[in-house]
Amino acid sequence: MMFNRRTRGINKVVIAISAAFLAMSTMLAAADYSPNFKNTEISEFINIVGKNLQKTIIVDPNVRGKITVRSYDLLTEEQYYQFFLNVLQVYDFAVVEMPSGIIKVVRAKDAKTSNIPVVEGEAFNGDEIITRVVPLYNVPVRELAPILRQLSDSAGAGSVVGHDASNVMMLTGRAAAVNRLVEIIERVDRAGDEEVEIVKLKFASASEMVRIIDSINKSQGAAGNAGGKSAPRVVADDRTNSIMVSGDTKARARLINLIERMDQELETSGNTRVIFLNYSKAADLVKVLQGVSASIQAEEQGAAKSKSGKNREVSIDSHEDSNALVITAEPDMMRSLETVIRQLDIRRAQVQVEAIIVEVFEGDGTTLGVQFGSEQYGMTQFTNGVTGIGTLAVGVKDAAGTTTSTTGFDDNGQPYSYDTTTAANYATLAAALGGVNGLITGVVKGGWAAVIQAVSTDTNSNVLATPHLTTLDNEEAFFIVGQEVPIITGSTTGSGNSNPFQSVDRKEVGIKLKVTPQINEGDAVQLTIEQEVSSLSGATSVDVLINKREIKTTVIVDDGGTIVLGGLIDEDVQESVSKVPLLGDIPFIGNLFKSTTTSKRKRNLMVFIRPTIVRDGFTMNEISKRKYNYIRAEQLKRQSEGIPLMPFQEGPALPEWDDTLVLPPSFEEYIETKGEDKD
Repeated sequence: MMFNRRTRGINKVVIAISAAFLAMSTMLAAADYSPNFKNTEISEFINIVGKNLQKTIIVDPNVRGKITVRSYDLLTEEQYYQFFLNVLQVYDFAVVEMPSGIIKVVRAKDAKTSNIPVVEGEAFNGDEIITRVVPLYNVPVRELAPILRQLSDSAGAGSVVGHDASNVMMLTGRAAAVNRLVEIIERVDRAGDEEVEIVKLKFASASEMVRIIDSINKSQGAAGNAGGKSAPRVVADDRTNSIMVSGDTKARARLINLIERMDQELETSGNTRVIFLNYSKAADLVKVLQGVSASIQAEEQGAAKSKSGKNREVSIDSHEDSNALVITAEPDMMRSLETVIRQLDIRRAQVQVEAIIVEVFEGDGTTLGVQFGSEQYGMTQFTNGVTGIGTLAVGVKDAAGTTTSTTGFDDNGQPYSYDTTTAANYATLAAALGGVNGLITGVVKGGWAAVIQAVSTDTNSNVLATPHLTTLDNEEAFFIVGQEVPIITGSTTGSGNSNPFQSVDRKEVGIKLKVTPQINEGDAVQLTIEQEVSSLSGATSVDVLINKREIKTTVIVDDGGTIVLGGLIDEDVQESVSKVPLLGDIPFIGNLFKSTTTSKRKRNLMVFIRPTIVRDGFTMNEISKRKYNYIRAEQLKRQSEGIPLMPFQEGPALPEWDDTLVLPPSFEEYIETKGEDKD
């Protein structure tokens, strides 16, 4: 008994030691990972990583594909997580960490609209999607932002947004890329900190003063760069009407002295400036500026701020040929108007609108009819989809022709007989047979005739149209692909059918798209849409028939999102039976006394719309490049297939995409190219 208790005690100790060793081994093993994935679904890869790291991961439905990746080194938990981020970045996906600790995996281009965390410093330095707000102290945001956008992954999750009022830069993207941009900003913004002086103007305009000084420096040329030192630089701060001067001490002193001498109150009350606009129309801004100046003057008069001896008249005109504004006003009024012009004369965003029209149609029809008749006893005739036996009988009769014997007398009074033959007339029979569709057969025997007609139809159509157009924000755009069809609107005939004429109007038939986009806050787009799809259906005795599908609506769609505008799901089943009463109801035999027509039609019609906001030239260039390469690929495909019956001829194809404008070749270049082809 004692031996057993001692044995059990030893076993417990051994089990405890083994469990502790196993736990330590597990902890050590949990700290090292050796990932190896071959042709693995990316969703499965994400699930495995989440399970190993004990993280909750939500995967966007658009995250699809397979990956192949392997690491030959053991990775720590932190390295394993960075490995996970690197793999997703390579396959154009991104990770967004929520404040709750939950991780979302989305497409890189969709990460901009997610709840991206705003961080301080370099807390992250991998492929995590973050946002950093960086203040600038010396360089204006509007000058640095275009350069940083070229270095940012604007096609993916990266974006660079500048706020002029606070002179801060908001950077979004992968942590490593954002930190690199922050380092560039710090180096650029730090340059010349100790060599900058600010001169506040009292009367002159800061931007106009900078323009004059730049013209002077350019005219002096090498004199502004004497002694190998960097040339002085002036930057206007329109917010405070100040000028920042940087450069050599002597050069700064010279420029500051020049600025102070030029910053003098005008002897007259007027000050005229010509302001050239970059994006807005001068004629459109005249009324706005006149209203602003009138409002400022009314406010000053109401607050008793205007001086009795001063003339506050303001003159604002536009020169449309040069798209410039000519303004005459006092310096303070001029600065106010310049501020308004600067805020209005900005590059407007554009919207590319893509409409997707899908129509699937299926139609089936069956017709079976039996007709018979007799010259003496009547007939059965039906018109529900079959050709009447009466019309056929008349046509056959006319097509046979007739011969008539006639008795006549010659000059001697002797009788003789002759035959008169009437030519066959096939017009009636041709008209009757022209309406026959399918099988028709008949039999004639003993004065009786029977006709059987049977037909089965199967109609299928699949229509896909994707009209798209690009327009400015709040500007209407119109797109049409089709033809103009003449429609008779009236006719007049004179007495005796003399001088007749018809009045004709033309109607546009095809695919039409009219849209007016309005970009709202949060990258949502309000669309006023008129979508029409029309086609010719046939003709009547009066005029043509036109099928028309039209939608007029106003919707709000997120940038890059797709919304269904409308649709139709239609299913129509029709059955027509013509029969002889009582006889047509007899089982089996009744089929000889009736005609049956059955049709079934099913139609699915859907219209979708997708807007894409284009805020810069780079995005517009990428969109144009995709469309261009798509058309070029189609042309190259047709070119590879060749032209039937013309084996030595090649179909036309667009050249490779080039970001620069490629003009048509000159005559000399064309001749030279043809000579090289012959060689």
